[in-house]
Amino acid sequence: MKAARILPAPPIPTTRSMNIWFKTNLDRITAELALHTPVKRVTFRSKPWWSDLLSQLRRAYNSALHSLKVDRFDAALLASARAARTAYFKAIKKAKRDHWSAFLASATPQTDWTAKKFAVGRPPPRFPELQGATMPLELNSALLDHFFPGKPARHFDSILLPLRDCPALAVDEVGRALARSSPSSAPGPDMTPNSVWKRIHRVAPHLILDLLSPLVAHGFHPPALKMADGIVLDKPGKPSYDSPSSFRVIVLLQTFSKILERIMNSRLSCVARVAGLLEPHQCGSLAGLSASDATTTLTHEVRTLQMAGLKVSTLFLDIKGGFDNVNPSILCGMLKAKAVNPYLVSRTRSFLTGRTCRLRYQGSPKVFAPVAVGTPQGSPVSPLLFVIYVSQLHQEIPEGLTLS
Repeated sequence: MKAARILPAPPIPTTRSMNIWFKTNLDRITAELALHTPVKRVTFRSKPWWSDLLSQLRRAYNSALHSLKVDRFDAALLASARAARTAYFKAIKKAKRDHWSAFLASATPQTDWTAKKFAVGRPPPRFPELQGATMPLELNSALLDHFFPGKPARHFDSILLPLRDCPALAVDEVGRALARSSPSSAPGPDMTPNSVWKRIHRVAPHLILDLLSPLVAHGFHPPALKMADGIVLDKPGKPSYDSPSSFRVIVLLQTFSKILERIMNSRLSCVARVAGLLEPHQCGSLAGLSASDATTTLTHEVRTLQMAGLKVSTLFLDIKGGFDNVNPSILCGMLKAKAVNPYLVSRTRSFLTGRTCRLRYQGSPKVFAPVAVGTPQGSPVSPLLFVIYVSQLHQEIPEGLTLS
């Protein structure tokens, strides 16, 4: 990977040619990874309690069975096969018991659900059976319309102009974005975990930098990074599963796309604070502020007023389906009104539009379809875009405090 080089970007790029350039280079890198990276084959037969002793006992048992085939009436061979079988299955039972005891002894509150899954077992996946949808494509279309309502806007090929006042992307900036990436995060259609991109950046830091720099300079998010997998899961305890509302979807985004999203999230969050795009008492979705800060502030205010002999009341409001209902045009208009750098506005619009999703469930056709997702769940930049979008909903309360 050290000797790998990124092909030069098109001199007069359009949305189509830039996407082809990006996808060609990304496919070259992933092809090299597939060629030189060993793949661990983990299947449902993988057993964490297996040991070398069990392998030896299994070989002895198979050898005894093979010898018994020569003469089934040999008493010595029959006794040897029975003894080998008894020793093998007793060892398996003991290995399972010891592994379960060790797991329970080291259990934590975070692993309680894992213990329950082992004890109860995993329920079989339910196949969606919707009324009026008999063919696979009809069923897939009905689920897409439910999970991603609204018609996606059509996009045409256009020329990408380099945007002024766009800070150049640096190697350190890419490294910081990768450092915040979880190695255990489930990948999307690219099937490449974050740990692989981290190692590539350590070995050849120029690769990711050269691949992302033209995208940042033109405020462009290529369609090759807008593809996602939607894992359809059934909601437990439903009386019937003949309606899309009995299922939920978990969207898995591409890990390489999240690198660019984290970079733009860092840049936009700095601008949003200065430009007044955020509610002053916003906690969460911002670096250095979390829900714990909101809880601490609320507790302090309540106790302070109660000590003064005043009665205190609290009202909590929640926005249902907030991420799904972010309108890209309105959001970009808010950024423009606050004189946000044009490359951030262009990149935000490009990121939110033209997305595709492939639903994955038992019997799904596994085809990508255009969807209107608002701001995608699971993206590093989505929480920030959402709090900017709803910042104008907050109103100051006389003799009160508003937290977000």
